[in-house]
Amino acid sequence: MSTSSTLKPTLNTWQLWGIAVGLVISGEYFGWSYGWAQAGTMGFMVTTLLIAAMYSCFIFSFTELTTAIPHAGGPFAYARRAFGPIGGLIAGFATLVEFVFAPPAIAMAIGAYLNVQFPSLDPKIVAVGAYLVFMTLNIVGVSIAATFELVVTLFAIFELMVFMGVVAPGFSVEHFVKGGWSGHDAFSMAAIPGIFAAIPFAIWFFLAIEGAAMAAEEAKDPKRTIPVAYITGILTLVVLAFGVMVFAGGAGDWTKLANINDPLPQAMKIIVGSSSGWLHMLVWLGLFGLIASFHGIILGYSRQIFALARAGYLPPFLAAIHPRFKTPHRAILAGGVIGIAAIFSDELIKIGGQTLTANIVTMSVFGAIVMYIISMLALFQLRKNEPNLDRPFKAPLFPILPAIALGLAGLSLVAMVYYNLLLAAIFAGLFAISFVYFTVTKHHRTAAAGDALLEGSKA
Repeated sequence: MSTSSTLKPTLNTWQLWGIAVGLVISGEYFGWSYGWAQAGTMGFMVTTLLIAAMYSCFIFSFTELTTAIPHAGGPFAYARRAFGPIGGLIAGFATLVEFVFAPPAIAMAIGAYLNVQFPSLDPKIVAVGAYLVFMTLNIVGVSIAATFELVVTLFAIFELMVFMGVVAPGFSVEHFVKGGWSGHDAFSMAAIPGIFAAIPFAIWFFLAIEGAAMAAEEAKDPKRTIPVAYITGILTLVVLAFGVMVFAGGAGDWTKLANINDPLPQAMKIIVGSSSGWLHMLVWLGLFGLIASFHGIILGYSRQIFALARAGYLPPFLAAIHPRFKTPHRAILAGGVIGIAAIFSDELIKIGGQTLTANIVTMSVFGAIVMYIISMLALFQLRKNEPNLDRPFKAPLFPILPAIALGLAGLSLVAMVYYNLLLAAIFAGLFAISFVYFTVTKHHRTAAAGDALLEGSKA
């Protein structure tokens, strides 16, 4: 690769941990409460336990790929090396859907949080403003962006701890379990459909942690720093996810928190009232969690677009690096255009009686699950085809952990297709369009510079 298409390694372990946790932490602030609407608090607890197990197994397995192939394309690079160009296409498309559709949902949540404080503000205008501010920050430089990400992530974690502490005095197990099985107080077979229907919203608790892989080219000593960042990151997120969900559900009538974008302020309002200073603090500091994920995912989608364009899977002009800031500025702007369009596409995305945010979340999760599946398949394939590949970190208990991750991801995909047929059809249609583009632009891939990390022994 030429230096004009190479990213500069500047990120340390703490910055990578900040990216890994920050990418995800908005999932603790909103999105998961849509799962209560599907399964109830207890049913959704079962869903979340399954998904937490999937992510834990996945991260311990995915880290092997990230350290062995430290490439900005992340899953795209692993699948291409394992399965060739078609594998790269599937993984690249899935990752793009995950990372391009997640930011508009988070931007809308930022708008909803500010609307609590300023009711006259239009959440959509706030969302667009968020895009403009954080695309600019990402263009200015990755080290500045990563340091900012670390700071806001630490503030976000602090705020979640404050939330749990403030609502704890009013916590009641009775509140949490009442009607907790899809409206019933006791488990029955009727609760099972809701448990599976809620899968996308449990995934939202952890969605995008794998995006730190896309900063691998910009990491100092990625073979050492990435495992530490990933493993401590997933442990941090599991603790926060269960803590926030349990304390919010036990604050009062949890049904009033389902299907809304700001469950934490509303849960706190039940305990301290609408005029409390604690509530105003939560709204303001709560923005840090949303901003951390929004900002981090912009970093993630831009590196994916950049890597795909550099390899000839997207128009090559998107692989340009800013001459002064050394960041993929065109890729950052391209993802922003798509996200802003999604924000204003209510009638196209508001499907099946669900809110715009719920459907954007579900579409993003479709991309994530397909990417998880092909990444685990790539892990097995590379173990078979390239047994001598340098693997600084090996998946523990191989093949058990990656097999569990693969199995739960496959189950999740089946359930999601069953409960979201129209969105699944849209996802498939978008992939068909991508395949047509892939077919007619072979000359771009032929002209792309050689990349040993993509081709491996075939380079």
